[in-house]
Amino acid sequence: MNKRIVVDPITRIEGHLRIEVDTNEAGGIESAYSSGTMVRGIELILRDRDPRDAWAFAQRICGVCTLVHGIASVRAVENALSITIPKNAQLIRNLMIGAQHIHDHVMHFYHLHALDWVDVVSALNADPKATSELAQSISSYAKSSPGYFADMQKKLKGFVESGQLGIFAQGPWGHPEYKLPAEANLMAVSHYLEALAWQRDVVKLHAIFGGKNPHPNFLVGGAPTSISTNESGATSLNMAGLNEVRRIIGHMQEFVNQVYLPDTLAIASFYKDWFARGEGLGNFMTFGDFPAEGLDDPSSYMVPAGVILNRDLSKIHPVDLNDPEQIQEFVDHSWYDYEGAKDGLHPYDGQTNLNYTGPKAPYKNLHMEESYSWIKSPRWRGHAMEVGPLARILVMYANGHEPTVDLANSALKQLDLPLTAMFSTMGRTAARTLESKIVADQMSTWFNNLMANIKAGDLSVQNKEKWDPSTWPKEARGVGFMEAPRGSLAHWVVIKDKKISNYQAVVPSTWNAGPRDAGGQPGAYEAALMDRHVLHDPKQPLEIQRTIHSFDPCLACAVHVADPDGKELVQINIQ
Repeated sequence: MNKRIVVDPITRIEGHLRIEVDTNEAGGIESAYSSGTMVRGIELILRDRDPRDAWAFAQRICGVCTLVHGIASVRAVENALSITIPKNAQLIRNLMIGAQHIHDHVMHFYHLHALDWVDVVSALNADPKATSELAQSISSYAKSSPGYFADMQKKLKGFVESGQLGIFAQGPWGHPEYKLPAEANLMAVSHYLEALAWQRDVVKLHAIFGGKNPHPNFLVGGAPTSISTNESGATSLNMAGLNEVRRIIGHMQEFVNQVYLPDTLAIASFYKDWFARGEGLGNFMTFGDFPAEGLDDPSSYMVPAGVILNRDLSKIHPVDLNDPEQIQEFVDHSWYDYEGAKDGLHPYDGQTNLNYTGPKAPYKNLHMEESYSWIKSPRWRGHAMEVGPLARILVMYANGHEPTVDLANSALKQLDLPLTAMFSTMGRTAARTLESKIVADQMSTWFNNLMANIKAGDLSVQNKEKWDPSTWPKEARGVGFMEAPRGSLAHWVVIKDKKISNYQAVVPSTWNAGPRDAGGQPGAYEAALMDRHVLHDPKQPLEIQRTIHSFDPCLACAVHVADPDGKELVQINIQ
């Protein structure tokens, strides 16, 4: 007899996520459903507004990676109005996006995902001296002494003895699927706490270039802050601020190289079985980003655009976001209604007509035959796609990007795994770490290029040539795309009579978390959960958490597990 397991809510980039799975008698997942349970609505709010202001509203789509929606929005308007930004502005945007990637990936690994693999309570049994020896065997990080780990263990012990685990409360500690030795757990928990302090420093880069974090400022046509070579320039970015950016980049690189990367490889070595489950679709897509010159020169992108179908890295299919035959959104199993259209719509023609037909009673089970999500189902030429760090690493690897090829081969060799192991839950997690190192290393080049331009006398960061609406055409449309930490992101805007007439954002979690389409084709979350998962304990579905977290959704503090009758079985605090 099949058993329905409900995990609800899991908050994510667009609000809250509900996961339901059907398991067989052996605990194997036979079917999975991904349901977004909250309306975004920003697209409706943007109608009839000045397109130059769109970014400030679009950023509020997400409270975590706020920068990326600002970037996609200004790029969409720039594309519609044929605005080219100065080289310095492009370098500044690269640096801000790069910082967002590294910050997001590190915080996700330690504070949202690592504790799916790390048993916090087990760390109390660790020997600090042995932990120090372990840490020093994999990294030269300065904070690796027996005294450092003893202090961290004492702090953790204080949480436990007080009866208040705080941020570590309600975890499934002691679950038999945890495989790390106590010393590895203590090392990881210590770095968890270390990352909390680290992130307070790295977000300063956004404040320097964009005035604040979260929700930094942007400008259609360039960067919001002018550059001054005057050390005392208080209203612009001066050399003191630029030197601070240099220091922050170094701090990012140190943590990624000496903590994040070694920790990922060490943890992955104990969970090599998770390199063989959780793939699902086998289709991967990138829109491309980090141009060396400008967006109009795709050959200069560090991350190229492309599609991989059925794991075939020998052929990269081109992506055209303006082609209605390539990009479509379907609503067959979503709580939306298309007027005058039975099939999928390209985002330029997209509609946001709410049509909730879901259950009135709590915990009523989802069914594939019905609508069951506030997320649409985007498709590329009819194919469900996975987007994110794994897609980027695979496309870069297939294109022969040397740093990616060398780093991926080195990591796989260390783990004694083939390249095909990357098509998995743990491969997705490892790809995020590899990408962090690649981006962190590249940030030095972007910064050095920016400084070279400034020293050569080029201080230009803004192009306001077409800021006057009287110069705009009566109607214009454009798409702004980028590679956000969670995957390929694009905003489509239609401008009529100097106002926004239609605005559609297809975010990474729409691609990954969307429901089935008319043909029953599952989304990436759903397909991944149906790929060789067996639940050891339905009341503690750690296996579901591991795979869903590997996509890096934005999660809530508390997740409830319920049986089909609505009875709560257990509360899980997702860390």
